[in-house]
Amino acid sequence: MQICVNDLNKVFVVKSGGFFKSKNKTVVKAVENVSFNINKGEIVAFIGPNGAGKSTTIKMLTGIIQPTSGTINVSGLTPSKDRKKLAYKIGCMFGQKSQLYMQLTVRDSYKLLCSMYDLDKKKTEEKIEEISKLFKIEDLLDKVVRKLSLGQRMICEIAGSILHDPEIIFLDEPTIGLDIFAKARIREIIKKMNEEKGTTIFLTSHDIGDVEALCSRIIIINDGTIVTDSTISDLKSKYLSTKKIKISYDAILNTNSFKYKVDNVNGYMIELTINTDKVNIGELLSYFTSVGNIVDIQIEATPLEDVIKKIYKERRKV
Repeated sequence: MQICVNDLNKVFVVKSGGFFKSKNKTVVKAVENVSFNINKGEIVAFIGPNGAGKSTTIKMLTGIIQPTSGTINVSGLTPSKDRKKLAYKIGCMFGQKSQLYMQLTVRDSYKLLCSMYDLDKKKTEEKIEEISKLFKIEDLLDKVVRKLSLGQRMICEIAGSILHDPEIIFLDEPTIGLDIFAKARIREIIKKMNEEKGTTIFLTSHDIGDVEALCSRIIIINDGTIVTDSTISDLKSKYLSTKKIKISYDAILNTNSFKYKVDNVNGYMIELTINTDKVNIGELLSYFTSVGNIVDIQIEATPLEDVIKKIYKERRKV
C-alpha cells in the first residue's frame, strides 16, 4: 500500500464571539474515523460537498496539519513527522493556487522549483526537457506565466508538480474554470502521466466528468466521515439501476399495444426507462427487435452525478 489511513480524526476548537473576549468554545469534528488504503499506481477520486472534510484530509496526508488521532503512512513516512522527506516523494497541484511565478517565464519557474528539490543544473535541464516533451509545452517554456491562458497555465502547473519525479500527486480541482477542450487535454495528460510513470493520483474535483474520465475508484466523504469507498461501476449498479433506452426504427410504429411502457415517441424513435433489477435487458431487446426493423439503439448509463446526489440524500437521513 502506498497510502494507509487508519481511524483518522481531526478536531478543531473554535472560539465564538471574538478571539479575546469570548470564553465559549465549540468543538468541530472536521474528520471522524476516516480509514482507507491506496495502492501504487491507482487513480482515486476523493470527493464530497464543501465542508465535507476533503481539504482537511489532504492537509493531513501532506503533513501540513497534524491529526488529532489516528495514523497515516504515505510512501513509508508519517506526514506530520517526516514532512520534509515526504515533500520529495509527493507533488501537489491546487487549481486555485499557483506554484509558478507569475512574473517569470515557465522555464525559470521550473528552475526555481528544481532548485527547491536539490536538482543540479544538468539534472534540471534534463527534467525540463523531458517534462516539456511529455506535456507538449515546448512552445510555452519561454513565455511569462501571467501571459498564459488558464488552460495553458494549468498544464504547466501539473508539469511543474512532477519535475522531481514524485511517487504520488495530489490534484485539487485540476480542471476548475477550464473550457471543454482544455479539460479534455488536462485529463489526457493525467492519464498519460499515470500510464507512463506509474504515478499514483489522488484527485479531488467537483467536476464529475473528471472522475468518470480518470478514476476507476471513488471515495466519497460527507460530514467528515467516509460515506462509501467503491469502484465507479459498482457504485452505479448499487445505487441506481434505471437506464434510459432509445430505439430507432425504419418506420413509425403503433406503440399502444407494446408489452413495455414507452415514455416518448419522436418520429421513428421511441424512448423508455427501465429498472434493471426488475427487467431483463436481453428479453427487452429481443422483444423490440421482433416488432420492427431497428436502425439504432442507445442505452444511457446512470449519470454518476445522480448516484452521488442519492448517496448524499441517504446520508442526511441517517
